[in-house]
Amino acid sequence: MKNFQLSARILSQKKIAGNYWHCELAAPLIAKNAWPGQFINIRVNDTYDPLLRRPLSIHGVNGARIKILYKVVGKATEILARKKKGELLDIIGPLGNGFACGKRKTENGKQILVAGGMGVAPLVFLAGRLRKTTLQVLIGARTKEELLCVNDFRKAGCPVSIATDDGSAGFKGRVSDLLKQLLQESQSRPQTIYACGPRPMLKAVADIANERGIPGQLSLEEHMSCGIGACLGCVVETKGGLKRVCKEGPVFAAKELAW
Repeated sequence: MKNFQLSARILSQKKIAGNYWHCELAAPLIAKNAWPGQFINIRVNDTYDPLLRRPLSIHGVNGARIKILYKVVGKATEILARKKKGELLDIIGPLGNGFACGKRKTENGKQILVAGGMGVAPLVFLAGRLRKTTLQVLIGARTKEELLCVNDFRKAGCPVSIATDDGSAGFKGRVSDLLKQLLQESQSRPQTIYACGPRPMLKAVADIANERGIPGQLSLEEHMSCGIGACLGCVVETKGGLKRVCKEGPVFAAKELAW
């Protein structure tokens, strides 16, 4: 699997809501080789503070451009948000193993995408690759103000159902409960469930998929140090032993993980 280290020029940088930002980078080699579920590792400045790169999911590809979606939550992302159009970022990518999907013409059954919070980031990219299939998108957030990318999915022709913890928009409750309700009401079994979001949400989705015998693919959101599999700082327990999220993941089969 090819990955590249390069200086990527910022082509656009904008706040989309609250502490959430959208950025486009000129990175033709990464764009050409990227697959949904993979990520890039960004060095946000030329000093050793912060020391580590910041891993961010590839949110989309447009020609020679890659898109990222991020939330300002600490020093590294604060520095990143202050970067201006035209500045350069040292990035490595595409990294990790993405979703196993969209490569076979037989994949035209119903697919369900389940996103929790920032979990929408890789799933927008995925939806673009699955556009010839029948998609259903479920998005969960704490409040309606924290819902992301609803219009992006709808512009791609995907029906979207929403869940908020406080009931301020859509279904009141967890997005995993919305998934359970949708499956109970459905007349047909989906071909695959793809999900990305917080760990408790992913465990709930995995339990639902496994109980019903539905193949599930989960993109894990784990803290990473090196991002290339050397430091072993992001290992998770699977039924086949410990595996690195940055190398063997971030996407794992739902039936593979040992919670």
